Amino acid sequence: MENRQPDILLSAATELGISLSDEDLNLFNIYYEELLKWNEKINLVSVKSPQDIWIKHFIDSLTALPCIAAPEGKLLDIGSGAGFPGIPLKIILKSLNVYLLDSSRKRASFLKHVCRCLKLDGIHVVNSRVEELVKNHHYLNTFDGVISRAAFKLPELLSMSAPFLTGGGTLIAMKGKDIAHELTESREAAKTSGMIFSGLHDLKLPVTKDNRKIVIYKRDLS
Repeated sequence: MENRQPDILLSAATELGISLSDEDLNLFNIYYEELLKWNEKINLVSVKSPQDIWIKHFIDSLTALPCIAAPEGKLLDIGSGAGFPGIPLKIILKSLNVYLLDSSRKRASFLKHVCRCLKLDGIHVVNSRVEELVKNHHYLNTFDGVISRAAFKLPELLSMSAPFLTGGGTLIAMKGKDIAHELTESREAAKTSGMIFSGLHDLKLPVTKDNRKIVIYKRDLS
């Protein structure tokens, strides 16, 4: 495999103010290698250049780090896919208890495999549709945070996330640059779901300079 512990990951993380240890770099490298292997068998990510995984997936996932309000709490990653952003966040926040939710059996198999390879404690794969998981009382009102990376439109994400959050829990919606229409459409869904708009963060990815937005909502305490 090319270039273990690549400088591009280290320099991009540094630009975001994130310090990566040798252990972190090794885990990202294992993740990268397993992702490439499995991507040949099942469609996990689009890779147009080697830096796509390092920047557009690993680093993009880490842009949510400052938004994690409870770094020792429970985080549900809805529509985790190839593990983004849940696995990169877990690599950095070892104390975070992460649940990776995906409806695809094949993607869930990859997630279970890579979690075994990374040997991280406190990370769980849930192979289910949100519509089914919400019927399981074990998961309701129990998460300090719910996160999703470009998997659902905001109105839908607000409605599906609220039942899983504790009072005051945080929804972190990772989006591209054009979300004005989604924000407008989400007002009614937020009100119906008992979710309160809490913040909007604009950022640029290191290296590629792609624009990203992170939208934050809180579940009403009442």
